[in-house]
Amino acid sequence: MVKHWSLRPTDALRADGLRIADLDTSGTPGFDGDKQKGQQLLAERATVLSGLQEKLFANGRTGDSRNVLLVLQGMDTAGKGGIVRHVIGSVDPQGVDHASFGVPTEEEQQHHYLWRIRKALPRAGQIGVFDRSHYEDVLVVRVHNLVPPEVWEPRYDEINAFERELVEQGTTLVKVAMFVSLDEQKNRLMERLDRPDKYWKFNPADIDERDYWPAYQEAYQVMLDRTSTEIAPWHVIPADRKWFSRLSVTELLIDALERQKLDWPPAEFDIEEQKRRLIEA
Repeated sequence: MVKHWSLRPTDALRADGLRIADLDTSGTPGFDGDKQKGQQLLAERATVLSGLQEKLFANGRTGDSRNVLLVLQGMDTAGKGGIVRHVIGSVDPQGVDHASFGVPTEEEQQHHYLWRIRKALPRAGQIGVFDRSHYEDVLVVRVHNLVPPEVWEPRYDEINAFERELVEQGTTLVKVAMFVSLDEQKNRLMERLDRPDKYWKFNPADIDERDYWPAYQEAYQVMLDRTSTEIAPWHVIPADRKWFSRLSVTELLIDALERQKLDWPPAEFDIEEQKRRLIEA
């Protein structure tokens, strides 16, 4: 057991049976340390994550098709960007494929909703990161009635089949749903209005979206209930404490990589011969 965790993070954060309405968004499930201990542990575990990511990348360069895909879902200000900067930022950027999915472009609207997702899947040996994802098509689309229910309702099963296909092809999925409270979201939006260096992150539409909070909670609950599967489970992270969110995602990625039982790829050349050549060069 990793120090300060009373439960394995993969178990403590697993979505199975969880009711969003009962979630304490300021909680730290499974972790018995404070902020200082959490930040210290994050620095230690970031080094572990970086080493594992390098092994994944090295294997991808030598023919191994495996990869990891981190799916980040959450309301505005939930901290998805912070995960990318502070967690994914701790590994070698050449081993990361990052994609952010906003409103579909005109071209994307002409295709099946998974078309743009398939184009952005991580390459062999990469950690892929989806900042928002294919789940937008059962969240925003549902909440705002962008298409009728008979269109979005079958997508839960389609997504399950799609993710099963990815796993069979060698992708390890890490699906993270991040939740902040309404009050914490208000504080974070206000910070963006108080700081000139944050203006670029503010979107007036974020305030309008707060009116849909109950509808989003319902949509997220159905998403968790319908698409948390044995091969691609959801993990729910209370996100009012940024340090806990970042530590939790770090632990989930470490677990995903350790389960791949990675080792350094063997040399594809005669080592002693190459040493002799180098001595003589």
